[in-house]
Amino acid sequence: MSFRKVNIIILVLAVALFLLVLHRNFLGLSSLLRNEASDSGIVGLQPIDFIPNAPRHAVGGSHEEIPVVIAASEDRLGGAIAAINSIQHNTRSNVIFYIVTLNDTVDHLRSWLNSGSLKNINYKIVNFDAKLLEGKVKEDPDQGESVKPLTFARFYLPILVPSAKKAIYMDDDVIVQGDILALYNTPLKPGHAAAFSEDCDSASTKVVIRGAGNQYNYIGYLDYKKERIRKLSMKASTCSFNPGVFVANLTEWKRQNITNQLEKWMKLNVEEGLYSRTLAGSITTPPLLIVFYQQHSTIDPMWNVRHLGSSAGKRYSPQFVKAAKLLHWNGHFKPWGRTASYIDVWEKWYIPDPTGKFSLIRRHVEISNMN
Repeated sequence: MSFRKVNIIILVLAVALFLLVLHRNFLGLSSLLRNEASDSGIVGLQPIDFIPNAPRHAVGGSHEEIPVVIAASEDRLGGAIAAINSIQHNTRSNVIFYIVTLNDTVDHLRSWLNSGSLKNINYKIVNFDAKLLEGKVKEDPDQGESVKPLTFARFYLPILVPSAKKAIYMDDDVIVQGDILALYNTPLKPGHAAAFSEDCDSASTKVVIRGAGNQYNYIGYLDYKKERIRKLSMKASTCSFNPGVFVANLTEWKRQNITNQLEKWMKLNVEEGLYSRTLAGSITTPPLLIVFYQQHSTIDPMWNVRHLGSSAGKRYSPQFVKAAKLLHWNGHFKPWGRTASYIDVWEKWYIPDPTGKFSLIRRHVEISNMN
């Protein structure tokens, strides 16, 4: 009788131990699913992959998450760091940065982000596979520089930020001085998948870049001699917009298959050469102009005060620069380069590279004056 009791006790203990282990495993799985919820559905989605183990720091409260997508190439990494730093320090909102880069830049980027004042930002590093662009872009010897894959990351926002309904995209050559929440709250009209800053209405309009054609309307970006462009019945005088900063309604973007539409025009350009030979701006602008023709909302012009990189001279008053919500150094003269305008404004947000791989290029005179 006592032997049977011992067996029963052992059996009960074994069952209890099994249930305890099962319960702990279930809790662990639940925790894992909660932590990785925003990555669900990304498996098998090529060529975009999330780099694992990115920090996921809560930024307090129950604020809505604001996804900000920014590309970070190795040769311009300092720009992305400064942009991220300026955004983070000028908002109390729950911002998560989706930093798009190439495989060989991941380690360098991580070491920079994990140092100094950026340690506590909420971010994910996203690897962009350049194979995605095969058959959609071609090298143009007239442009003088090779095609940079990361410049097309903005076309793939629903894949980069799969769980978000809305997101902000911005180039790496910007500094944000306002609260990013205000930009995120830009109202988009029904049926509009994105909001841009129009060139004709911008606070930085009427900028002439020699040899670059007309930078304010469609004819500066598209070849109206081509029949396929003429068949679209788009007015050549239509005001263009700048795609370096925009707010996207990703639900509407997916509903309209915007990415597929953009890829279609990229392929047609490779086959037929539809872009203007005196392209006024980025190679990413023409397909966006076609797809979003009379189908986009607008952002406050002060959220894209641009052309700071079009020359080395200062074109705006100090008061205006201070009032701008976002400063954009689009053009050849970048603030981390040898010659640029408003360097002091940009350097306020720059964090030196702890690895020493990236360094600012400055004229000897400027360096001497700083010592």
